[in-house]
Amino acid sequence: MSQDFPVTVFHNPACGTSRNVLAMVEAAGYQPDVVEYLQVGWTADQLRDLFAEAGLTPRDALREKEAATTVPALLDPATPDDLILEAMLAHPVLVNRPIVRTPRGAAMCRPSEKVFDLLDRRPDRFVKEDGEVVELG
Repeated sequence: MSQDFPVTVFHNPACGTSRNVLAMVEAAGYQPDVVEYLQVGWTADQLRDLFAEAGLTPRDALREKEAATTVPALLDPATPDDLILEAMLAHPVLVNRPIVRTPRGAAMCRPSEKVFDLLDRRPDRFVKEDGEVVELG
């Protein structure tokens, strides 16, 4: 990780968007700190801080596709954020990904190109794993 501009990617290697974001960060010349949150889990303070920095609520960050099969009650609009956060701690897969944090802030990087807003340099061009070309220069 670069000390002058640290980049942290909260990453799920099984997710194509997350893999693209990690590759975009590396193509921009960074060696990010990669946190595989499905393995290490989350803490309540960590999620609260990330969500606050990214301007998200737990509901905003909820991966609805996973919630539908893991904890369907979370999809009810009346479910309070505290219960969603508790479920995310018990089931880290419920947090949508990838989330990236840099000195410019934090964001849910969906679509993956959103990561470039958090970096102070970027490649001129990037090719996603599906072959889509992203022109940046």
